[in-house]
Amino acid sequence: MSTKTKDKAAKDKDAPADGEEAKGGKKKLLLVLAVLLVVAGAAAYFFLFTGEAEAEEPVAGEVVALEPVTVNLAGGGYLKIGISLQTTEDAASGGHGGGGVDGSKALDLVISTYSQAQPADVTGAREALKESLEHQIVEAYTDEEGVEMVMGIYFTEYVTQ
Repeated sequence: MSTKTKDKAAKDKDAPADGEEAKGGKKKLLLVLAVLLVVAGAAAYFFLFTGEAEAEEPVAGEVVALEPVTVNLAGGGYLKIGISLQTTEDAASGGHGGGGVDGSKALDLVISTYSQAQPADVTGAREALKESLEHQIVEAYTDEEGVEMVMGIYFTEYVTQ
């Protein structure tokens, strides 16, 4: 072999082939794309989900007292219960018929919730039952756009027999 051929062969061994050079470039490109995807995902999460935490709390409006009802309990006995609805300002501005809230949905939920309760539950788990009832009532008085008409309930009468 001539020295030119030997020098050319040595250069070919030391110099990376075209496929190896492209492979290193692809790794860098993939790494940069992965970093960009992570940054884009974090930015999307920040902009989409931090806005929900800043949602406005409903402003309290008037309190609507409902007539007390007597409910037969599942295990025997009775419960006379009266509630008031804490409405929001949105309720006074035309929601649910235009003139405030109608208490019929709330009374129906009171009857269905407490008629399934045992006397021991009515006395022992009063706060848990109230929390469940309040959640159901607030959901029942929330319109299609997510505007709450009722934001809470108060017991005005609670007598068991």
